[in-house]
Amino acid sequence: MSAMPHAHPARHPRHDAESARARLLRSGLQLFAQQGFAKTSTRELAEHAGVNIASISYYFGDKAGLYRAVFFEPLGTPQEDIARYADPGLSLGQALAGFYAAMLEPLKQGDTARLCMKLHFREMLEPTGLWREEVAHGIRPMHEALVALLCRHFGLNQPDDELHRLAVSISALGVHLHVGHDVIEEVAPQLQAGPDALDRWTDRLVMYALAMIDAERRRREETRA
Repeated sequence: MSAMPHAHPARHPRHDAESARARLLRSGLQLFAQQGFAKTSTRELAEHAGVNIASISYYFGDKAGLYRAVFFEPLGTPQEDIARYADPGLSLGQALAGFYAAMLEPLKQGDTARLCMKLHFREMLEPTGLWREEVAHGIRPMHEALVALLCRHFGLNQPDDELHRLAVSISALGVHLHVGHDVIEEVAPQLQAGPDALDRWTDRLVMYALAMIDAERRRREETRA
């Protein structure tokens, strides 16, 4: 990890209302998502944020530190998301509502969520190592928490392949609202209009997920018969 320098960044008179760190995060998200890590220079980042280059070192250590913060900070932590649906005291419907609420909450940030998705896609295509970390410490724990929820519902001590398949399918319903946002905007824009659009999506996704779970329950019963 790069050492933090002792010099403080100079103040920029044009942006007193917003901290230099916040501006760098916002500019970093835009530029890294559009150009990638390698093609984005520290000078370009500083100019876009309206700060001097020393601010990058002061707040993040170096460009890689800024990229890391941009990649992980805007969408919250996996632990916060998992806490919304992993409590064994929740009913299945309540847990699924928490699961989808956590998954869709970033979409309320508008352009930030879309830029984060674009950045994640770019990281998969032009890896710096952060995608593996995201899978290990974010995606995998969230998947395992959902699988544990389904195990409790089906009364299983260990998940089988069909339960993992069901968990992936339940997750896919929410993931598509991120990945397919622009497609939905073209084919059915009314589904994303209005202040309560994401709340309606959460309600429907819970309903669809419950139907998928019920279908898996019936499949298991028929297999045992």
